[in-house]
Amino acid sequence: PRMKQIPTDLVPALLLVCAFAAAFVPREAEAQGRIVYPPTRTVDAKDVLHGVTVPDPYRWLEDVKDPEVQAWMKAQDDLTRKELAKAPERARLLARLKELAYLDSVSAPAKRGNHFFLTRRHATKEKSVVYWREGKDGEEKVLFDPNGWSKDGSVGLGDWTPSWDGTKVAYQQKENNSDEATLHVIDVATGKVSEVDVIPGGKYATASWTPDGSGFYYTWLPSDPKIAVDERPGHQEVRFHRLGEDPTKDRVVHGKLGDPTAFLSAALSRNGRWLVLYVQYGWTSNDVLFRDLADPAQADRWTPLVVGTEAQWGVEVLGDRFFVTTNDGAPRSRVFEVDPLRPARKEWKEVVPERKDATLVSASVLGGRLALNYLKDASSLLEVRELDGTLVREVKLPGLGAVGGPAGLPEEDEAYYSFESYTTPREIHAMSMKTGAQELWFRLKVPVDPSAYEVEQVFFPSKDGTRLSMFLVHRKGMKRDGKARTILYGYGGFQVSETPRFSAMLYPWLEEGGVWAAVSLRGGGEYGEEWHRAGMLLQKQNTFDDFLAAARWLSAEKVTSPERLAIYGGSNGGLLVGAAMTQEPKAFSAVLCAVPLLDMVRYHLFGSGRTWISEYGSADDPKQLAALLAYSPYHAVKKGTAYPATLLLSADSDDRVDPMHARKLAAALQAATTGGPVLLRIERNAGHGGADLVKSAVESRADEFAFVLAHTKGK
Repeated sequence: PRMKQIPTDLVPALLLVCAFAAAFVPREAEAQGRIVYPPTRTVDAKDVLHGVTVPDPYRWLEDVKDPEVQAWMKAQDDLTRKELAKAPERARLLARLKELAYLDSVSAPAKRGNHFFLTRRHATKEKSVVYWREGKDGEEKVLFDPNGWSKDGSVGLGDWTPSWDGTKVAYQQKENNSDEATLHVIDVATGKVSEVDVIPGGKYATASWTPDGSGFYYTWLPSDPKIAVDERPGHQEVRFHRLGEDPTKDRVVHGKLGDPTAFLSAALSRNGRWLVLYVQYGWTSNDVLFRDLADPAQADRWTPLVVGTEAQWGVEVLGDRFFVTTNDGAPRSRVFEVDPLRPARKEWKEVVPERKDATLVSASVLGGRLALNYLKDASSLLEVRELDGTLVREVKLPGLGAVGGPAGLPEEDEAYYSFESYTTPREIHAMSMKTGAQELWFRLKVPVDPSAYEVEQVFFPSKDGTRLSMFLVHRKGMKRDGKARTILYGYGGFQVSETPRFSAMLYPWLEEGGVWAAVSLRGGGEYGEEWHRAGMLLQKQNTFDDFLAAARWLSAEKVTSPERLAIYGGSNGGLLVGAAMTQEPKAFSAVLCAVPLLDMVRYHLFGSGRTWISEYGSADDPKQLAALLAYSPYHAVKKGTAYPATLLLSADSDDRVDPMHARKLAAALQAATTGGPVLLRIERNAGHGGADLVKSAVESRADEFAFVLAHTKGK
């Protein structure tokens, strides 16, 4: 008989039914306690790159719009949540995490005009609320509360920037916590959101206001579906928007570069005279140009400050002086004073030389002085110097930990900085730049006793002898008998530094007797630009060698053992744990791999991938292809290997790292492994940073800890 054509609107539902039916037919496997995965077909897809044949049997899983892929995703996520719900510890962990996650917290105040702005996290709400007050001690009023923006909590707040007089705020509104955003403007006094000043394409838009608050400069990115997603960064423009005018007619200040690997941004000085333009090439170099808007002959002309270098440059403007921070000729960075009317490099004056024992993280002009934030062996150190570089004081900190800021205004004496460590909940300190006097402005209260735990910082060699640093957090008096369950965490890329920050939601793991180990890896920023470059491009394997060395050290020193060791990483850290578990699968028992990069041959074709080519390289280059293929987790999977139990954590609206990576590795591992289960958890209405809801973060962390407890050996 001839088959009837199935109506197209029924295809997704039928595919879903078929997937479920096929997934749960084999009763024998279920009876034996084995997980039966949804069926996953393979295809004969491959690329021939520089003479190398690269198979890609799960390429069909790249197309998220395909109904078959959607059905497969639902079947995988349903299976995962069913399996995670079986964990006996999950309910207890979830209850404890709720106690620790719903807390009252506040940010440092930001002064603009006579208005003060701050963010509060309420224990009774899912999202933070932005407040303002008239004067330092005025009554707090709600500026905007994202908790009411959507019924399901899927609409969230991105960056927000008050005008210098404090009367207006430009802010990003995001769907599903994705990177894509729309820029809006709210009137502070009335709370009215402008119906005219609505700017789509605000993915990279942070408003840089004019002194009178009449408009702002911003980076615009087209959302035209005719432009491929991976090509859109090359269409960035810097524009100027005047309030009340049609955004589609905004003046283009700098046109598109046509280079999807680069970023454009601009910042206007507080006095409105100097417009500084940054052209960022990956995470290793950038150009800086500027305009003198007070000079009619220069107002429409870009003057190069630094172009064409293999270094990074940042500019703080104070009046008519530039303070330039750079790692050019100083891998740990230094500061110059520059007269923009005499911008030739030979005219620059070095005011803060490079320190050999610490890495300069930021330099800010606050209260007429320089506030310098350093990292020394991954812990913070603060200095205050005169504008000529003369040391005024080193700021006394509560201990070894991580500092945020300081933040304030160039002409205001009062500045604020945050301090925290693994056992010190976040504190905010108010500090006088003139006298150095400090007072505690806020301390986070959490229902734990951190004094029962201790932090060790250990140093050990990597494979090639490079000295590595690692923080260990655990109960005081823990025996080194190799029996403690341990989670090893790392990132190792994009100059991101692993510093000792407080997380209340870490404590359920510590209360279970677990150890948290966080290691500084090459590719990060802890020890300057040389450290970063030693873990990128053709040297990326160093990052994985460092991580594996940390795993071996933990076993050799009897902190834990392979059957008790789990590894955890997200984003670039997801690549890290994917590479580690495919290179040495016997070194770990469980893997938590979140929003990861895993197919390193095709990563640059998806999401924001092209902007990372300077960090990883590209399959378009034969030498870089060889390096990428050597560690690409998706391509390293070998059939018949006993891989550790693996939980892949993905987000359905991640427009930064495409979720295809997690889907493809899940399929490859499920087909290949003879070891632990491979599960794919998909967060709904969530972007790269999650769902922007406390309850979602709590559920995810409960699943993570429960999974590790279920798949590591206890004492």
